Amino acid sequence: MAIQYREWREGDDLALLEIWGDPETDQAGQFRGTLAPSGNAPWRRCIVAEDVVDGVAIPVAAGVVHEASLHPERLWVYVEVARDHRRAGIGSTLLMMLRREAEGSPSGVTRLRCKVEPGTTGAAFAEAAGLTPIQHTRLVVVEPAALKLPVFGDGSEEAASERIEDLATGSVELSDVVGRYYSSVHGWDSPGELGIGTVQRLFLDELSGAHGAIVLRAPKASAFGAGVPASRKGKIQAFAISYAQGNSDHPSDVFLGHEPELDADEAEAAVRDLLALIAYQYPVLMEVDDSMSALRAVVGPLMEAGKARRQGSETFVVSD
Repeated sequence: MAIQYREWREGDDLALLEIWGDPETDQAGQFRGTLAPSGNAPWRRCIVAEDVVDGVAIPVAAGVVHEASLHPERLWVYVEVARDHRRAGIGSTLLMMLRREAEGSPSGVTRLRCKVEPGTTGAAFAEAAGLTPIQHTRLVVVEPAALKLPVFGDGSEEAASERIEDLATGSVELSDVVGRYYSSVHGWDSPGELGIGTVQRLFLDELSGAHGAIVLRAPKASAFGAGVPASRKGKIQAFAISYAQGNSDHPSDVFLGHEPELDADEAEAAVRDLLALIAYQYPVLMEVDDSMSALRAVVGPLMEAGKARRQGSETFVVSD
C-alpha cells in the first residue's frame, strides 16, 4: 500500500462514492456533502488520500475541515476511509493534516467538532482521536393523542383563541423568541449573534422549509394595570414551527420551544400544552437535545409509557 495525499479535485466525489458505497450512518451521508474543493468563502480545506497501485492513483479516503456561520466557536471536521483501507493510519494522518490546516483558519478558531452515532467506527475513531461528547441528541416521534388536551380559561372557544394563535412565520415577535430560545439551549456550542434576519433565514422563511407556526400565549394582560379589563395579547410562552405537513403515517417535522425567561415549571407546562395540541390528531417528529430541559421533561415520560419513540440512532456531538 502506497498512500499519497493531495487537495480535493473535481470528480473525486464520484470516484470515492464508487469505493465507499452507501454511507454507514445518516450523519456520514450528510457530511459527505461537505467534501468539496478548498476555498476561502467560506473557508474550507479538503484533502484526499490516494492508494497508488501499479502506478495508478485511486482515491480511497478524504477529510474536510471548515468554518460555520452558525456555531462559529468550533470548526466542523469529517474524515472517511474506505472499509478495506481502515486501521492503516490513513484516517489519523488526514485528521493530523486537517488540524494543521485549522491553525490557519481566518477566524483563528482551531477547536474541532463532529457528529457521530454510538457504536459505529466513526464514534470509535473520534474517541481515539480525543474527541469527547459535548451534546447528546435524538429524534423523537410523539404519537397522536399522547397527551390530554389542555383546557384554557372557562373552556370556551373564545378562551382558547386568546391563548392559541396561528402566527405568520415572518413575525418579528416570533423570530425574537425563537432566536433567544435557540441560543439558550445551545450554550454548550454558542450560535453567536442571532439577529432577527438571521433567525428568519435559518428557521422561518420558505428556504428553511417552514410551513407555518403556532404559538401558545400567556393570558391576556391589561396595558393599564390591575382593575382595567385585559385587552393586550399575552406574551408568547411556547412556539411550534412545522417544516413538513404530516399525516397518520408520516409525522410532521416540528421545532418546538419556549420563552427562555420562563421558570422551569412554566416552561414545562407551556411545552406540554402546545405539544398536546399539535400532536392531537397526527404524530410529530422533534429533535430533542439533552440541553432542552423542558422538552425532555415532557417527552421522557411519554417514551417510558410507549406514547413516544426514538426514530433512528442517537447522535453525539463530539469535540476536542
